[in-house]
Amino acid sequence: MLFNSYSFIFFYLPVVLIGFFWLARTSHAFAAGWLALASLFFYGYWNPAYIGLLLGSIVCNYAFGMWIAKTKEPESGKWQVASGAGASKKQLLIVAIAVNLLLLSYYKYANFFIGNINSLSGTHWNLGEIMLPLGISFFTFTQIAFLVDTYQGKVKEYNFIHYVLFVTYFPHLIAGPILHHKEMMPQFARASNYRLNWEHVATGLMLFTLGLCKKTLGADALAPFANGVFNGVQNGILPTAYEAWAGALAYTLQLYFDFSGYTDMALGIALLFNIKLPINFDSPYKATSIIDFWRRWHMTLSRFLRDYLYIPLGGNRKGQVRRYVNLMATMLLGGLWHGAGWTFVAWGALHGAYLAINHLWREMIAERFLRWVPNWIGALTGGLITFIAVVAAWVVFRSDDIAHAKIMLEAMFGINSRPISLDAVLHGQLLLATDLSGRDLIKLLFFSLAWVWLLPNSARLRFIKGNFILALAQAVVVVYLLALAIDQFGSYSPFLYFRF
Repeated sequence: MLFNSYSFIFFYLPVVLIGFFWLARTSHAFAAGWLALASLFFYGYWNPAYIGLLLGSIVCNYAFGMWIAKTKEPESGKWQVASGAGASKKQLLIVAIAVNLLLLSYYKYANFFIGNINSLSGTHWNLGEIMLPLGISFFTFTQIAFLVDTYQGKVKEYNFIHYVLFVTYFPHLIAGPILHHKEMMPQFARASNYRLNWEHVATGLMLFTLGLCKKTLGADALAPFANGVFNGVQNGILPTAYEAWAGALAYTLQLYFDFSGYTDMALGIALLFNIKLPINFDSPYKATSIIDFWRRWHMTLSRFLRDYLYIPLGGNRKGQVRRYVNLMATMLLGGLWHGAGWTFVAWGALHGAYLAINHLWREMIAERFLRWVPNWIGALTGGLITFIAVVAAWVVFRSDDIAHAKIMLEAMFGINSRPISLDAVLHGQLLLATDLSGRDLIKLLFFSLAWVWLLPNSARLRFIKGNFILALAQAVVVVYLLALAIDQFGSYSPFLYFRF
């Protein structure tokens, strides 16, 4: 079931919302249980076979969390454990994380690793087709964060129904954001969150509508152009510089509207139930440096990688060389988290190199010799360089393999591209690789770039209250945009991050 579907908007969401607040009048536990069951149904709608996997992961991690929490510190040289014998908190944590990573590795990376071994050694090992369960990266990382927080003593509440709801909560389950136990559990326990809040309903519907518009009017409209160029290159067409940049920009904006659109919808849906999810996007294409970009793009993943990988590796506490090694290792694993392929590894390596260069530039040049440069010039120059670097990296991320990414990048930067004829320019035939109108794409890119560069971040928007005329006008706009977005529903259009 997709957020951008008739069945979700007109059946599932209203039924779940009404049932939640109706049951909350009798029992908060019943309401929380209803929401957990509804979330499991939402997940099982894709493939019922994987409900068992999800529930097994939940029970296993909850049990490990309870075990870690009950394990006492050593006394008189011996480990005192409330249940079981002999294991320390750290040992339990290592085992629990290893179990999670083994599960993730089997479903997401087993065939990738075996394929590479076969290529290097000439063997023919085969595990058969392994279907990737939806959201496995997200619910695995969410629970690893829970285990680490439990080990560090940050977890204060162990209500099992709330824990199930924390992991399965349907707005975030498939494509994030990645949640912290401590920021969600108090919300599920708060009595006021089980009463209908019309201000939250209004703001939630507005956020959901804006996210739906991003998906249907932005991402889905850009998809044919991005797919056309990348598929053309895959089929042996050498693109012009225009076609290469057009395809790269189309994918850059498609991915942004698709993923941030999902996140806006998730924020909006959660707010209908009085739950506030963490913001996952903060206008990342307005970033003035790669460091700034990673503070704005997929913010909960950046937070996870920082807190549970970069800092444990030593962060910047063990000298400059170790700092850059840690940055590169973190981004390589962040790239691999997105998918089992060398293009994802290369994308992570690129961003690791970008971050290292950005830190070196700041410390060795900008802070020493460029303090006299006006801030607006630095921001404009930094923003342009950052955006070009991000677009180039997305080309590697989107390409089927490194060789085809190289063709796209060489065409973009004028190293090897098909020449553009004057006749093609005059007649708007600038996308021969896609069989689509170049003029249509120019209009769409102009509109899309204006949206991401000029409009405020949608997660900061709130429904205006206290003024009837303004509230009515805002409601009319939201209803109109919702109808416009729903009118664009067509063929099956899943979100891009479902496969990551």
